[in-house]
Amino acid sequence: MEPIQLMEAAEQFIRTCYRELDKTTDETEQRLQEVRQLINQQGYYEHTAEELRHGAKMAWRNSNRCIGRFFWESLVVIDERHVETEEEMAQAMLRHIDFATNGGKIRPTITVFAPAVAGRAPMRIWNDQLIRYAGYETEYGVLGDPITLSLTKLCESLGWQGKGTNYDVLPLVVQIGDRTPQFFEIPQELVLEVPIVHPDLPGFADMELKWYGVPIVSNMRMEIGGIDYLAAPFNGWYMGTEIGARNFADQERYNMLPKVAEVIGLDTSREVTLWRDKALIELNVAVLHSFKEKGVSIVDHHTASQQFKRFEEREEKCGRPVTGDWTWLVPPISGTASHIFHSLYDNTIHTPNFFYQDKPELGKK
Repeated sequence: MEPIQLMEAAEQFIRTCYRELDKTTDETEQRLQEVRQLINQQGYYEHTAEELRHGAKMAWRNSNRCIGRFFWESLVVIDERHVETEEEMAQAMLRHIDFATNGGKIRPTITVFAPAVAGRAPMRIWNDQLIRYAGYETEYGVLGDPITLSLTKLCESLGWQGKGTNYDVLPLVVQIGDRTPQFFEIPQELVLEVPIVHPDLPGFADMELKWYGVPIVSNMRMEIGGIDYLAAPFNGWYMGTEIGARNFADQERYNMLPKVAEVIGLDTSREVTLWRDKALIELNVAVLHSFKEKGVSIVDHHTASQQFKRFEEREEKCGRPVTGDWTWLVPPISGTASHIFHSLYDNTIHTPNFFYQDKPELGKK
């Protein structure tokens, strides 16, 4: 970003941030003067701890695809910008997993590593989520999660060996600059997993399904006031359909609907029986039941939609327009039962925000 563009982005952020933090005009203007001087001298500026905390919360609030934004103010921001080595990065991420998991009472958390600025080797995380199951290609098809096939191969090329099950937790893979990526095992005791059982159908347990409790997204770039943080893993808690209607149900993922239908005893010979719909609902019932029984935070899609409605109302009172990506906000099952399905949203992207970025590459700075 050119200095003029950076200054414009920084000024917009500082003014909005300081207004929301009830800073005085003098404080705002003094900070803007400091930022201008830093950009002129070195081509970038650094956020204060307070700016980073509020900026990260704003990024969640502006995330058009997230239905869980009602809780944006509760985000815990862990500042790890001082970290310099791969080992320190990995240890910080393990602390994040432990803190966010919180014995099942999941805490929305983001860990922020040093930003990508001139003269500093960029920090990257290869995992798209800190906790993911490995995927292996076999002569009988994919064992585990197909979404991680390439990452699993990379880990194996670095020397990692999985047990060859459907639920092998991949290691953390981090890279600084153009150095060779390094992998770090996640201690099993840090990974909270939930066995999936059904409250009324004992046969569910025979499928031996399970899923990890905390979805920690780690492949997105966070932009605050023109400054890019390429490594900033963050989490909330799961909405049940993310597991029951996507991770387990998608044909390109675990593709469990045929097996669920078999357990239930559904007629799968014709689509008109709606066996997929019935299996999908029971699978989601099982996911919600299992998480609740184990005391792990989760929200059903109806409650999440109601919470998003409260978010919309609160933002309106604050004079902030609500933006959203309808295609992501509508739950993947029973969408028409949500007010979101019947609403229109402006998909304009505001910053601070989170953005997808190119995957890191071997030998690429």
